Amino acid sequence: ETHPRATVCAMPEFIWGMSNHYRGLPMSLQILHPSGWLPPIGYANGISVVPGRIVFISGQVGWDADQHFQSEDLVPQFEQALKNILTVLAQAGGMPSHICRITAFCIDKPAYLAGRRELGRIWKSLMGSHYASMSMIFVADLLDSPAKVELEATAVIPTI
Repeated sequence: ETHPRATVCAMPEFIWGMSNHYRGLPMSLQILHPSGWLPPIGYANGISVVPGRIVFISGQVGWDADQHFQSEDLVPQFEQALKNILTVLAQAGGMPSHICRITAFCIDKPAYLAGRRELGRIWKSLMGSHYASMSMIFVADLLDSPAKVELEATAVIPTI
């Protein structure tokens, strides 16, 4: 049930080349945006979904399938980390629009701020117009060097 002061926005009919149906089932995902709030840029304030199969994706850094970094720069690492998230999600039968939450850990705030336009372009190319509930947390370091960013995600795949 939605809070009475929250605005529920319908999902766009076209997300990442797919309609808002999965295996013939309508997507029951609501973007929550409290009335009177300015719209968020690049994320959703909240998402409500009906029960389904929950997929937890552990932190993915910007390395390839062989665990090699092709770049030490934040933007290409972000792109690869997001591709890694989507690859793991696909193993569960999910697609980008099923992602409800992403937490990003980043060690380079200036590089993140400088790369926001390019990061937005990468997001749209991989996720379309779907924005999950997200947090960006700046940290001192990440385990896998030379990682600059790590993404973890939670998705809900509709059940039949």
